[in-house]
Amino acid sequence: MAQDAVRQSSRARYGTQTALSLKHFSGHGRRFGDVPAFVRNYARIKQAAAMANRALGVLDSQRAQAIITACSEIVAGEHAEQFPTGLVLGGGGTTTNMNINEVIADRAAEIAGIDVHPNDHVNASQSTNDTFPSAMALTIMDAAQAPLAAARELAVELERSAQKHGETRYLGRTCLQDAVSVAAGATMRGQARAVRRGAEQLAHAVGELADLPLGATVLGTSIGAPEGFAQECIAALGELTGTEVREAEDLFDAMAHFDPYAAIADAGSRLAVTIAKIGGDLRLRSSGPHGGFAEVTLPALQAGSSIMPGKVNPVVPEYAMQLSYRVRGRAHTVRCAVAAGELELNVMEPIILDSLLDICDDVRAMADAMATLCIAGLKWDGERRVENLSRALDSWVQLSTERGYDQATRALRARDVADD
Repeated sequence: MAQDAVRQSSRARYGTQTALSLKHFSGHGRRFGDVPAFVRNYARIKQAAAMANRALGVLDSQRAQAIITACSEIVAGEHAEQFPTGLVLGGGGTTTNMNINEVIADRAAEIAGIDVHPNDHVNASQSTNDTFPSAMALTIMDAAQAPLAAARELAVELERSAQKHGETRYLGRTCLQDAVSVAAGATMRGQARAVRRGAEQLAHAVGELADLPLGATVLGTSIGAPEGFAQECIAALGELTGTEVREAEDLFDAMAHFDPYAAIADAGSRLAVTIAKIGGDLRLRSSGPHGGFAEVTLPALQAGSSIMPGKVNPVVPEYAMQLSYRVRGRAHTVRCAVAAGELELNVMEPIILDSLLDICDDVRAMADAMATLCIAGLKWDGERRVENLSRALDSWVQLSTERGYDQATRALRARDVADD
């Protein structure tokens, strides 16, 4: 079976449109085949479409079954090298759609022993306009699960650390100046809540993608698709993917307005900013150990200098902070691409997909690193925590409430002069 699969994939199965794309574009960046989930989801859409077309009499049983079988092979990971087109190309994803149409048609013709046309049969009742955004939606729904899981685990790790350090107190600051004492546990529980809130905002935004525009064909008109195709196709797709998917309520809206993707990018960016802020705070609190705050000790993972012995850097917070910059850049790209939709259609889908994949990967990486390599091992035992805490203004705030702000201020200044 494995040898047969290798033999089947030993030649190019794609056709003219894919070849032209490879001729005209160098394939900068990701290729279609570099995103297996996108390939699988696109194949499932073609499989579901073939099922619907067979049920509605658009395709004969022999061709439909051959297409379904070819799609099953692709979903299983066969023919993976047959998707060389660039992920980001002009044309609103037409090249991507034709790449998979051509591969499926070639393999289906081989299975059935009769002609199977990439447009007339594999693409029947469909258009790039509705299949690409549907495959993109399914892929982002899949891709978002990893950063969501990592962010939720980070929240759990922050809560564990909050419980561990409980009422350990440190000197709080406002405008980086001394303020009152704060419980480390309370601070970290607040951080956990912020991360969890960000994760839920992202989950909510991703959930909007379950409304698919399949059956919209060209510009939402449903031209070329028989009555009932959308219902049949989406029902079959739900069974194939195990994902709850629905018909888009308004196909013209679904074609023209991609604001749900902007919402996902914004939610991912907000979550990244929250994680980076936590990392930045820990970087500052661990600064020193002799010339900085030196209140928190982070896990010593690696040498911090090639020339200064014993130096250790806050590499994980810095890693998270850098990834957050890239996430924000990708989110800006998505917003620009969403805004670039013109008239009845947005053709900037490829860069939206590419950018959202990066956002998902970077948020997952930063949340995972912060949870496992930083929060899990940090300690509120820095050399200067107790010393700094002794300068907290708690008693002076209390004095102010009892004797007035001005008298408390004079007393505090007198103390500082005496200390000097």
